[in-house]
Amino acid sequence: MATRLTWIEEKKLQNLVKGKFSLLYRASVHGFTNSSLICRCKYQGPTLLVIYSSNHVFGSYIPQNDKNQTRGSCLLFAFEETKILRCELGPHDLTDFVYHYGNKGEFMIDLSGKKVTMSLDTIKKLKLSQHQTISFEECEVFRCEDLLDTRKMKGVAELQGSLLSAIRTYKPSRDLVHQIRILLLGPIGAGKSSFFNSVKSVFRGHVTHQALIGSDRTGISQQYRTYSIKDGKDGKSLPFILCDSMGLSEGKGLCMDDIPYILKGHVPDRYQFNFMKPITPGHSNYIDFPLLEDRIHCVAFVFDANSIEQLSDEMVAKIKKARREVVKSGVVHVVLLTCVDSMDLITKGDLIDIYKCMPVKLKQEEVHKKLGFALSDILVVSNYTSEWDLDPIKDVLNLSALRQMLWAVDDFLEDLPLEETALRGKHLLSVQEKK
Repeated sequence: MATRLTWIEEKKLQNLVKGKFSLLYRASVHGFTNSSLICRCKYQGPTLLVIYSSNHVFGSYIPQNDKNQTRGSCLLFAFEETKILRCELGPHDLTDFVYHYGNKGEFMIDLSGKKVTMSLDTIKKLKLSQHQTISFEECEVFRCEDLLDTRKMKGVAELQGSLLSAIRTYKPSRDLVHQIRILLLGPIGAGKSSFFNSVKSVFRGHVTHQALIGSDRTGISQQYRTYSIKDGKDGKSLPFILCDSMGLSEGKGLCMDDIPYILKGHVPDRYQFNFMKPITPGHSNYIDFPLLEDRIHCVAFVFDANSIEQLSDEMVAKIKKARREVVKSGVVHVVLLTCVDSMDLITKGDLIDIYKCMPVKLKQEEVHKKLGFALSDILVVSNYTSEWDLDPIKDVLNLSALRQMLWAVDDFLEDLPLEETALRGKHLLSVQEKK
């Protein structure tokens, strides 16, 4: 039994009721009678009723619908194209359930007559036709359910544990380096520093904000920072380093000529960027002879999913130029899409299987079309911004993206020319001799 709701209408209603729902009753199937509706729907928990007229889709949401509830509120709604208009009624007696609500004839359904009667005030708020009685063609009732039931959360917890174990035990290919370096690169305010904070939070066991974040248009990160993350407060360092750079901007952002020097390992930790000129040989902090372990092994281009369409032509040109430098250096790269959980039509339940969600697929297509990145390289993350409690669903998204980057680095290391791996071997030998 399928609903008449469109995909967009269904997603909008999921956001309205903060959950998913399953179809209990359809008048054209079970009968246009009050007794049929009540038989299938009474005491089923939170209930959503949807009515389809020739011109409107509207209905009611009753959060209380069980034997212990005698009074409660009802939320009436109506679609205005893809926007939902709302009108709250109550609290009132629930003895008449969903087909008769309110003490002043505010919302009454006559199933056998296929008509709904509402007060003029209610009709005005919902922007329906000016007639108090509206004829309809179909009526459906849904049982609302939690987006994240116990079974799903158990699966999330198991996946989180598996990802944590895989990252903790990861060893870079051929043991060429002890820790791989991942450079976070992207527009100001895209979520680079927030991603570092989010990853550190997972391994620390609580939300942390070591890297400063903010909404300043010039960005917060003015220095080049290399963050080694420990497993727990006093644990050993994990096998990766996240490198945070100044953001790209049409104005006072990262100097594009700094990028090759960062990729090759010439830029030290805490280097103060100058948007007017890049670091050059001869600078007091310039690393003249960087080792393989000083170089960047993977670049993660970070973009706010809600801002892709607003990227200026100048910013697009800078991103493409940066990508060309990365490719020229032979470094692997991915894209991290942040703020997906704040996109319209995305519910928390969608985050469990986010890559199957149509709005996300459309964003990936937009990134591919506008910036040229391969669809398979576009990953979804969910940063901690205002939260103070860890969320296993967010953690799974971020850890999955991190694991994907570790795998990509293995490809980079396996593809290194023999002379570069030989230099690494000589360096290890000299270190051992000094010991």
